[in-house]
This record gives sequence, structure tokens and C-alpha cells, in this order.
Amino acid sequence: MSNFQDNLFDKIQQKSDVNPDEIYKVADSVKHADFSDEKTVRELVRRLSRIANKPISKAKEDKIVKSITSSNMPVDMQSLNKMFKK
Repeated sequence: MSNFQDNLFDKIQQKSDVNPDEIYKVADSVKHADFSDEKTVRELVRRLSRIANKPISKAKEDKIVKSITSSNMPVDMQSLNKMFKK
């Protein structure tokens, strides 16, 4: 891993208390995931919520899952940030 990646993951861990190994595990698990499958997406959303220690409401989970499975997921960071803050 490069020095840049080490520094980036150190900062992520400091600010969010998320273990970099968990990030790698999630990234690896979604490489071949079917994002049109509601069950798969719902499990991923719940897993990320647990890892980040940020509970989300059922309504927000439903909205995220629907956005991803219907391919209406925003691709820019500003839109993603707005969606998660609602």
C-alpha cells in the first residue's frame, strides 16, 4: 500500500473510527454484487451502517435501497451527501 493510501486510511480511522480492514472487506464483497437485487443492497446498507456506527431509519434505508436498485443512485459527492443527510 502506498504512503498516500496509508495516510488516507489513518485519517478515515481517526475521524470515523472505521477500521481500514473493514473498508477493504466491504469493497471486496461488492466487486461482483448484483446491485439490482434488493436483498443484496439492503444487507450492504445495513453493514455499512454498522461499520460506521451510524444507525439509519427504516425510511432512509428504504430510500437508499430503492435509489440503488432502480439505478437512480447519484454519482457526484454533493448529491450523495444530500441523500444521506435527508
